[in-house]
Amino acid sequence: MRVFITGATGFAGSHLVDQLLAGGDEIFALVHGESGHQDLPDHPAVTAIPGNLLDAEGLKTAVSQAKPDVIYHLAGQASPAISWQKPALTIAINIGGTANLLDAAVAYGRPRVVVVTSAEIYGRIDPGNLPITEKTEPEPRHPYGISKLAAGKLVAVYWARYQLPVVEARPFNHVGPRQALGFVVPDFASQLAAIKLGQQAATILVGNLEAQRDFTDVRDVTAGYRTLAAKGQPGEGYLICSGQPVSIHHLLNTLSELAGIEVRVNYDPSRMRPSDVACLYGSYAKIKADTGWQPHIHLRQSLADALTDWVQRLQGK
Repeated sequence: MRVFITGATGFAGSHLVDQLLAGGDEIFALVHGESGHQDLPDHPAVTAIPGNLLDAEGLKTAVSQAKPDVIYHLAGQASPAISWQKPALTIAINIGGTANLLDAAVAYGRPRVVVVTSAEIYGRIDPGNLPITEKTEPEPRHPYGISKLAAGKLVAVYWARYQLPVVEARPFNHVGPRQALGFVVPDFASQLAAIKLGQQAATILVGNLEAQRDFTDVRDVTAGYRTLAAKGQPGEGYLICSGQPVSIHHLLNTLSELAGIEVRVNYDPSRMRPSDVACLYGSYAKIKADTGWQPHIHLRQSLADALTDWVQRLQGK
């Protein structure tokens, strides 16, 4: 199968590429040199196509060159914190870039498309309304959430108007090896790895440890994208999550235990997000019912793999 991917050099994208290659697919990756943080595999089945989500005509040319059976759209501005610093750019990339890609898919011939948005669209939810489902009313609380909500709305619109078989994947937090700094697990794992290697004092900087979130292994998440490409209902959105709330404190304790070290905790006001909510977690009932997908990798394994990844990075491996 021929596959076109945006965001292939990102965290989740790199794992998706690994899985697609293992399945024998031929991959065409739109690469924006300024934004990727993973290298594409040196593999004969992988072709890099330079491009930019904001270049509508360039995207049409790229998709036409790839001749894909499936498109996975993972690229975008992925940080809520950065979205406060660059709100207009976040909205342009995440909404305008998605519209440009969907237009390119329609122009090429309507292949299957999976658009990845985010559970960050939901914002502050009353505890009595948990778990979040696809029917929960979104209330985004930062420009990133607004941009992903609008990108997701395009899915139903393009299915209704153009019969483009596009599905929305709405993941909660995903964790595992290769994640960049700026997210809670790599921020903890990188500091603990440095302490373990004697490169840092046994003090770790943290933000809000009491918040509870829903964490799924990145490899389960990308398996969910592939399942939606094959079995998702066009025009529909699907939550991808573990179905369980986990406190940030539990993540730190587990990572510290896995590292075999005790640390002092210092609270860093710069790591406190203004829109933090106490607890958010979702239900994966809809995607399981429609496709059979469910998470398989235990959180402890995800954290162990993330810690190992950071130890190897700091050792220069």
